[in-house]
Amino acid sequence: MRRLLFVIQRYGREVAGGAELLGREFATRLAARGHRVEVVTSCALSYVDWANHYPPGTEELDGVTVHRLPVTAGRDDSLFTPLNTRVAWGHKPHPLYLEHAWMRAQGPYIPELVPWLLDRAPDHDVVSFFTYLYYTTWAGLPAAASVAPTILHPTAHDEPPLYLDLFRTMFHHPAAFGFLTEEEVALVERRFRPRRPYEVVGVGIDVERHEGFDGAAFRAASGLGERPYLLFVGRVDPAKGSEELLDYFAAYKRRNPGPLALAIVGDPVRPLDPHPDVVVTGFVDDAVKQSALAGALALVQPSYFESFSMILSEAWAHRKPALVQGHCDVLEGQCRRSGGGLPYRGFAEFEAAVDLLVEDGPLRDRLGAAGRRFVEARYRWDAVLDRYERLVATARRAEPSRYYRAPAGA
Repeated sequence: MRRLLFVIQRYGREVAGGAELLGREFATRLAARGHRVEVVTSCALSYVDWANHYPPGTEELDGVTVHRLPVTAGRDDSLFTPLNTRVAWGHKPHPLYLEHAWMRAQGPYIPELVPWLLDRAPDHDVVSFFTYLYYTTWAGLPAAASVAPTILHPTAHDEPPLYLDLFRTMFHHPAAFGFLTEEEVALVERRFRPRRPYEVVGVGIDVERHEGFDGAAFRAASGLGERPYLLFVGRVDPAKGSEELLDYFAAYKRRNPGPLALAIVGDPVRPLDPHPDVVVTGFVDDAVKQSALAGALALVQPSYFESFSMILSEAWAHRKPALVQGHCDVLEGQCRRSGGGLPYRGFAEFEAAVDLLVEDGPLRDRLGAAGRRFVEARYRWDAVLDRYERLVATARRAEPSRYYRAPAGA
């Protein structure tokens, strides 16, 4: 039994977000394995404004002790948006003081976090941080690493903020890294050269939970009837490639009339232009999502920026083939290793891949079966948690960081 502390920017059953969901899954499942698991997090529910939603203090949630610290200043978009455009997306390098201002404006700004960790981290065998991007890791990881073994789960993808100078030293503090894919390992090593031990842990899936569904419930709710459909599931956000997918699909339908539809499951960040062959459901519960996967011709994952795609594993658990953004190394690598999907780069390859999936039923079956074998062999939760416990043992053997200095403005 280990004493584990997780540092996550948001935490709760109502919190939607890949890194946050990943952290909660690991915390809950490791607690169920007999470890003493605690989480320190903010009182926020939404990353859009970091407004305090949960009361500060300590509670028990699914066998995990959760400590919530208040956010002192929420995100002000009138300040953050122009700063983000200049600092994260503009030409680099920038003066370090400007990057520090960007970090505080991005949030969640929690002044209590560093002293809390300096006081409480030594009581734990390992302190794990989920996602590199936010103040909770940037300020908290160097502090915790000075007094306890630490693990960083970067959930890194090739995006502009990764190239800010203020992250350069942060990636040398953890005792070990927990990565999601081999492509994430290569990216972090190329960018930071941390020379620290690591484990490619991945993300677990309950394979059997995805069996026994059919597409009838989703078809009835969405009005698709018997039409074949491609499926997109996730945040409908230009940064996730969803608007490019809409443009590609509309162009495909102009060139290839027929019954094929596109179903979009997720809340749009901004309103989408209507299209007679596109169904947008908004947020749905898990049962409807599983029905949507069960009835789909194939899943489409158009994102350029991924460190791991959990919806890809879910589609493969349903034995569904995937059509993925080939410009994303992670998605292309997952398809190459699994044999469960087709990558595309640009519209011509998208059109050709859709034609193959529509016309060749045996090919769809082979791709879906290969994906299912892949997740069964690699991503069952027991195998993932075994790798995580091995990573904890690796981190405990490492020396704590000896060069901690509080970040300016922390």
